[in-house]
Amino acid sequence: MNGIIFMKNKILFLDFDGVLHPSMCDIKKYLSHAPLLAALITEYPCQIVISSSWRFQYTLEEIKKMLPKAISQQVIGITGEAYPGAYQRYNEIKFYLQVHGKSLADWKALDDTQNEFPAHCKNLILCSHLTGLGQKQIQELKNGYKNNYRLYIFNVFNDSF
Repeated sequence: MNGIIFMKNKILFLDFDGVLHPSMCDIKKYLSHAPLLAALITEYPCQIVISSSWRFQYTLEEIKKMLPKAISQQVIGITGEAYPGAYQRYNEIKFYLQVHGKSLADWKALDDTQNEFPAHCKNLILCSHLTGLGQKQIQELKNGYKNNYRLYIFNVFNDSF
C-alpha cells in the first residue's frame, strides 16, 4: 500500500516535440523515442501529465492511443490552457499541481524548451530539440528515481520496527 502512495506522488510532465522525437522531423519519426521512455516507465512507474502543445490538437484519449501502453496507462491528465507571460510551461505545470492538490508532489518535466522554465530549474530534464530524448535524459530520470526508491525502502524498513 505504501508503495502505491509513493508512486502516486511522482509526476512526469511530458512534452512531445523535441522530446519523443526531434522537433523538425518527418511525420514518420513522430513518437520514435516513446519506446525508450516506455522501458523506463515500466521499471520505474510514475504518473504522467501531458504538457505538450499536442494537447491543443488532440483529446486526452486520442493522445493516449498514440502512446505505447506502458506510458498511456500512467497518463492521468493534461495541463490546461497556455499560460501567458514568462516561464509558460513551468507556470502551466505549477497551476496544474495546485488545481489538482498535488503542489507537494515530486515532479520532473521532460522538455526541450529551456526558456519556458526558470534558470536552473531542478525539475527540468532538458532534451535537445535536434535529437529529442536520449540516454543522458533517461539516466537523469533513473538517477532521480533510484534515489527516491532508496529513500522509500529505508522508510519502509524503519516503519517496520
